[in-house]
Formats: sequence, C-alpha cells, structure tokens
Amino acid sequence: MFGSKIKLDSGLLARCKEHAERAGYSSVEEFVTHVLERELRPKEKQTLSDEEEMTKRLQGLGYIE
Repeated sequence: MFGSKIKLDSGLLARCKEHAERAGYSSVEEFVTHVLERELRPKEKQTLSDEEEMTKRLQGLGYIE
C-alpha cells in the first residue's frame, strides 16, 4: 500500500490493534481504512445531496437554467 503515513497516539494505536485483531482484520491499516471509508461515505452523499438542493433552489429563483 502506497501513500502517506499518519501518526497516531500510542494509546489509540494500541486500541486499534486490539480491535483489528478481535474483529478479524488482516492488519491495523485495513481496519483504519475501513473505519475511515465507512465514516466518510455518508458525508460524501450528503454533500452531493446539498449541491443538488442548491441547484434546484437557484433554478427556482431564475439564477440558472
């Protein structure tokens, strides 16, 4: 896996390692990636929805066609 490295507090890293092992992840990296993807997914959908709503409002006001 290529990319930037992120530093975590040693206590948080230990908790991540423990949880990753208990949950059956192959590595801490896999666990952290999964958690971040799961957390970001709803936010990305919300942003798209917000943009669509703004477009509809601007169309209704006649600012865009």
